Amino acid sequence: MDTYQLKLEKVFKLNDNDLFKFIHSSITLLEVLIKPLRDGETKIVEQYKTILSNAEGIDIFDITSIIAAKVAKIRAKYNSRTPDALQIATAILHKANYFFTNDHRLKNITEIQVILIADLI
Repeated sequence: MDTYQLKLEKVFKLNDNDLFKFIHSSITLLEVLIKPLRDGETKIVEQYKTILSNAEGIDIFDITSIIAAKVAKIRAKYNSRTPDALQIATAILHKANYFFTNDHRLKNITEIQVILIADLI
């Protein structure tokens, strides 16, 4: 198991122990399904749908007009990409404490504490 997987495993164990919930936007589902759909991996597609939409400790939120307006503000302020801004806006508006990412460019976001997976102990 590589270092990245070990770090994520720790985070998921905390989630399994009800120490926090994961929240994400429906954009996550859209993004993770692309590769398995291209590769014809229908079993993986169904697994991702089930996990991201129905798993305990993981809440998924649809994109609303309120989120869209927040996305526009984030994009205007930080010049971020739309998918990133959608995730960040969802986290902020649903009162998440942290935003986990691998993208160091998002560390400049000030409205929520951004944590790089690479920085986890």
